[in-house]
Amino acid sequence: MTLPPTSALKRRLLASATLLALCTTPALAQEQGGFFQMLGRIILGTGTAKVAIETPQAVTALEQSDIDQKQPSTLADLLKGVPGVQTAGASARPLGQAFNIRGIGATEQAASEERIKVTVDGAPKFFEGYRMGSFFGDLELFKRVEVLRGPASSTLYGTGTIGGVVAFTTKDASDFLTADQNSALRVKGSYGSNGDSLGYGVLYATRAGNAEFLVSLHKTDNDVVQDGSGDDIRGTEFHGTSALVKGKWTFGQDNDQTLTFSYSRSESDLHDTEVVQSGGAAFMGVFGLMDVQTQDDTATLTWNHGFAGNDLLDLTVQLSYTDTTVDKDNFHGGMASCGPGNLAILCPSTYGYKTVALKVENTADISFGAWENYLTFGTQFQKQDRTASSSLGSFAFHPEGTDTKVGVYAQGEFTLNDRLVLIPGIRVDFGDRDPSAAVIAAGGSATDDSAMSASLAAMYELNDRFAVFASYSTTERMPTLDELYTTGGVQAPALTLEKEEAKTWELGFTVNQEGVFSDTDLLQLKVTGFHNDLTNMVTRNSGGPAGSPYYTNIGKAKLWGAELEASYDAERWFAGASWSKVKSRNELTGAQLADTPSETVSLTAGVKLPAQNLVLGWRGYYHDNIATGPALTTGNALAGKAYDTHDLFVTWKPEDGALAGMEVNFAVENVFDTAYMNNLALDEGAGRSAKLSIAKTFAW
Repeated sequence: MTLPPTSALKRRLLASATLLALCTTPALAQEQGGFFQMLGRIILGTGTAKVAIETPQAVTALEQSDIDQKQPSTLADLLKGVPGVQTAGASARPLGQAFNIRGIGATEQAASEERIKVTVDGAPKFFEGYRMGSFFGDLELFKRVEVLRGPASSTLYGTGTIGGVVAFTTKDASDFLTADQNSALRVKGSYGSNGDSLGYGVLYATRAGNAEFLVSLHKTDNDVVQDGSGDDIRGTEFHGTSALVKGKWTFGQDNDQTLTFSYSRSESDLHDTEVVQSGGAAFMGVFGLMDVQTQDDTATLTWNHGFAGNDLLDLTVQLSYTDTTVDKDNFHGGMASCGPGNLAILCPSTYGYKTVALKVENTADISFGAWENYLTFGTQFQKQDRTASSSLGSFAFHPEGTDTKVGVYAQGEFTLNDRLVLIPGIRVDFGDRDPSAAVIAAGGSATDDSAMSASLAAMYELNDRFAVFASYSTTERMPTLDELYTTGGVQAPALTLEKEEAKTWELGFTVNQEGVFSDTDLLQLKVTGFHNDLTNMVTRNSGGPAGSPYYTNIGKAKLWGAELEASYDAERWFAGASWSKVKSRNELTGAQLADTPSETVSLTAGVKLPAQNLVLGWRGYYHDNIATGPALTTGNALAGKAYDTHDLFVTWKPEDGALAGMEVNFAVENVFDTAYMNNLALDEGAGRSAKLSIAKTFAW
């Protein structure tokens, strides 16, 4: 049975999490970046590559082993247990979810995902549509997901990165080839009992001289998912296909140049699904049903020149193109009646974002004496076309246009005697927003603006075991096309919107203790506290009089809290813990912001049986009660209530004989079939599901 985390239990959980962090953590000493060493993993998205525990920012990297073990069907499945991060919107509907980092991000809020930058192989991704979610890539494509929390990432990823960054990396041929292998064929099948989900894919990787190539195909069929009460979660039927083509060529003096090409496509086809993809029971059938087809393309061409022998040059040039399209038709039931004005949302329609980006970046080694110094500087051009039209023409509330940005930035990393690290950064983005002819006819006009971000982070190692860090970041966010040009009823475009601004302090410490109980185990812990001041927040001007802007700036808001991430790895067993607490306040009303997540504790424990190539583990997720959140508007009795769920998992990877190259992952999610509802979701969470994936790699 499950025990709801009462205040007393919550205190015990937090105490146990801290004790676990102080007595148990993932091992960097044995196998850097291994499966049970979250804080020992290399972080690539912060400038020069750094180990997570040595980074003066809250960061988390999920590797291929985590993705395989979790067998995620949705973004929510993937991000469970990452402190400060979860999804908002739908609970189990893949097309209805958006990212939420430290209370920033929601599917019901315009420009929500502009505050969180999302990339695939470095290509910027963005989608904003009526309750559709924000990311449509098949999770089977990826081998790595980095989450960088807070606005410190604005220097490298773009001004306005208030919540943080979610960076996806697709698979490479070299991931499946050893040094003495030239080709590999991998087949994989998976099954999930809740929804009778079937997945099957094939991947081929090959190497010839200094070139490598990969191609993969994957298909998923998912029936309706049930919640813990045994009721259907409508709109969870899902059919998708994905493909990835990727190649890399190494050449030049001392092989100091690489040219990498990547192209991925994810498609989905849903019949009789909800018009409100992110909505829960309160919306079921109200707006009716529809058929939806999505197509998400990402292409990148990346050239890197290390300039062997020249410390001042390490140049990377990337050209990328992304295209996300959503087609809706066959509206029926409920309010599904195509008509002018707001009813155009119920007409056959197409929504899309096409983004072309060019990024040129160089890292110079300017070390001297006891200082190891790197300076990264670059420029980025990005042009994004937003399209939206129905069978009746353009949408007033989903304006079309082009958003062009040019940014210049510089970030340093200065290290003294491997003890003190200083990371200053600065960036300026210049933006031009050009509305379509229909938007101009409705009162819109072209605008231009600029935004700046600046940050300074420091970390000091007191000794080989303890370190402290602190940072200060400020960033501005220019309004989006949606915020500037949306009209509706008697309200007009918001052409005079001011930029949002965020100022954030972070303070924390780390523990890195080898030999806790034996000579080969390791404890790692990282605690981060943050305080974020937001001004000029852009919000919907609901109920404004005739001629008033559709969007407006409000005064100030604050978000503050703390995160803990800890793990322990030994020869025979492992454990981990994460904890996240976010508080917020609208400084005008004194109320907590609706997108604030509940306090969360995640605990992991398990054993390793090396002789049998087995790993067995348990994870528990504990959410405290909370009185705010989109879920509370649904009228569901479970909304905002405290709950806990438990997962069991087994991984088997035989290394010898005919079964060598096989990977078996088995998990039971929500073991006790708990009925629950996360306060940021709009429907109840999925009930118990047994998941099994079997993969076999044939290499030669």
